[in-house]
Amino acid sequence: PQGIYLRNYYIPAGGDIACEISNPKFAHKMNYLRKLIHNANPHQQQIILGDFNVAPYEHDVWSHRQLIDVVSHTPQEVDALNEFKRVGRFCDIAREFTPPSDKLYSWWSYRNKDWEKSNRGRRLDHIWCSDNLKISITNFTIHKEYRNFNKPSDHVPISIECL
Repeated sequence: PQGIYLRNYYIPAGGDIACEISNPKFAHKMNYLRKLIHNANPHQQQIILGDFNVAPYEHDVWSHRQLIDVVSHTPQEVDALNEFKRVGRFCDIAREFTPPSDKLYSWWSYRNKDWEKSNRGRRLDHIWCSDNLKISITNFTIHKEYRNFNKPSDHVPISIECL
């Protein structure tokens, strides 16, 4: 069938310890990522989105140096997510509109009382599309204003606009 497939993914968070042997939650996350790679179909036109629970770029976290071994930004997670992107021939929409050298977050911990002032976030939420669809994407937005609601999520919505 012709058309565009829309897929919403929730990649498991992975717990606190980045070890597949001692942490079953991390093992589950890595197995999930391996299945995504195995099942990627580069021949379909797709938009995939959701809480990927991986911040792949250095500036997708508030401190690359301090978070390099923290689940959501470890090399093995980043490598697996990038392999899924490569095999599926996906384009990371956020980074089409914001250079990788710019800080970009969609998640902030509840533990920080003034999340805006400290700005210790991560970009865990993603919208990707098949490479051939990126020309029809005209805008990408992170809706930070929702983080100021009375009982907000630690994630904020992200959106794209298309032709």
